[in-house]
Amino acid sequence: MKTRLWTAVLLCALVAGMVTVGTLMPAAAQRSAAVETRLLRFPDISKTDVVFVYASDLWTAPRSGGEARRLTAHPGDELYPKFSPDGKWIAFTGEYDGNADVYVIPAEGGEPKRLTFYPSNDLVLGWTPDGKKILFRSNRYSAPPSYTQLYVISPEGGMPERLPVPRASLSSFSPDGTKIAYNPTSQDFRTWKRYRGGWYNYIGIFDLKNKTYEELPRTKTLDQFPMWRGNAIYFISDRDDTMNLFRYDLGTKKTTKLTDYKEYDIKWPSLGPDAIVYENGGLLYAYDLAGGKASKISITVSSDLLTARPTIKPAVPLIRTHNLSPAGVRALFEARGDIFTTPAEHGSTRNLTATPGVHERNPVWSPDGKWIAYLSDRSG
Repeated sequence: MKTRLWTAVLLCALVAGMVTVGTLMPAAAQRSAAVETRLLRFPDISKTDVVFVYASDLWTAPRSGGEARRLTAHPGDELYPKFSPDGKWIAFTGEYDGNADVYVIPAEGGEPKRLTFYPSNDLVLGWTPDGKKILFRSNRYSAPPSYTQLYVISPEGGMPERLPVPRASLSSFSPDGTKIAYNPTSQDFRTWKRYRGGWYNYIGIFDLKNKTYEELPRTKTLDQFPMWRGNAIYFISDRDDTMNLFRYDLGTKKTTKLTDYKEYDIKWPSLGPDAIVYENGGLLYAYDLAGGKASKISITVSSDLLTARPTIKPAVPLIRTHNLSPAGVRALFEARGDIFTTPAEHGSTRNLTATPGVHERNPVWSPDGKWIAYLSDRSG
């Protein structure tokens, strides 16, 4: 009886448990968005262009700003784009075939070519200085799989080569390719800020030829995204509370602060031929290495904004909590932030809350079956 009851409940939810998500953007807001688009992420820069991610797709635009041009349109994620040293190719992590693998695409657009084939997330970090191989991180052979190691692969394909660095995440080759600066662990997607615990990030340098190791001076703050240029390593750090750009001179052993943002952290900086591009407050900026000055890159993304349109989504794949009514005739579910009841046999599925933009969770029935209690963030 219990098996039949739950089967009926789930079938009812599958048929009727659909929710509409998304809201229409007013025309005025669309016109405003066309002036300067925000939420541009994971940028990289070449001599002439910038590439970035917007709405999980890759876009390029001139370094001077202006209208962006779309490179990808796949429903899955395309992330971490990196120009080849000559600017002709872009390596990135894509989900075209379901898994997060390394792909390469002409910078002018074209068909992406898949390079890795392994059931693990392969996250692109950049290219070797000579442009002959693509650098990525993966936990494919890590034990335990909570950390990543570094690999390189030819843009023509073939077997990846594991670098002899025990554990590493964000990394950058020295100009001659014989050494690599890296963060041992990854805090790039952590939600904490100004973390000062034992898992803080520092920058190590590994000599790939001599198998020796050294470190930049530790400050027990988050020093991330090493970028090696000439005799200096650039990185971002929150040693002054907000993530700003710093420069460490390998000769003088001196660290210099280059930017002074107070409101928003610098995110996902990337080193190009003569500039470092990064995100700040959802906008892109380029720090000119010769002039020592940052300038905003105003970019307009003209797209159909699919993620802003109302969409019908099945609730069943995202059911989180559930229980039965005291009489056992209806079941109670939380899915996609709404609260549903479904009949055991006959009747309709009911969305009890139907509150787009509000998250309800953990519903429970009262012992007498007259009330349902749940948590909600409608008050903020």
